[in-house]
Amino acid sequence: MNRVSLCFGACLLVFSSAVQAEEIGEVDTVFKWLGPNHKIVIEAFDDPKVEGVACHLSRAKTGGISGAVGLAEDTTDASIACRQIGPIKFREELEDGEEVFTKRTSLVFKTMQVVRFFDEKRNVLIYLVYSDRVIEGSPKNSITSVPIMPWNEG
Repeated sequence: MNRVSLCFGACLLVFSSAVQAEEIGEVDTVFKWLGPNHKIVIEAFDDPKVEGVACHLSRAKTGGISGAVGLAEDTTDASIACRQIGPIKFREELEDGEEVFTKRTSLVFKTMQVVRFFDEKRNVLIYLVYSDRVIEGSPKNSITSVPIMPWNEG
């Protein structure tokens, strides 16, 4: 393997999320003459430490020429919905504020993150999506709750 391949592979590891989202669909929001249109993208991922929970994100994706070549910075607009889809089992100990999912939303400085909290008193998992930037983040956010309920498989 040559140095270019090794460097490219290392960069992919650094910029990729531990959890990969599956793209479910998208809608165009602004027509662009050159390059792809601005979009809202819907993605799904499973909580890596909590079996039986799936999350769906909708987020803005910038189009145009800069979006096509990966130089655009996406807006901080995102929404999240997580649901129990089976019996809930903790695979590992949970940490409040633990990152569950992350997505790069600009070339270098901006990321969208999903973090999880456990409200033990109410027996509820809480997921928060927000964007941050190296210098300054955004107060825009979205939250969803998943009550841990018995699951009948019959």
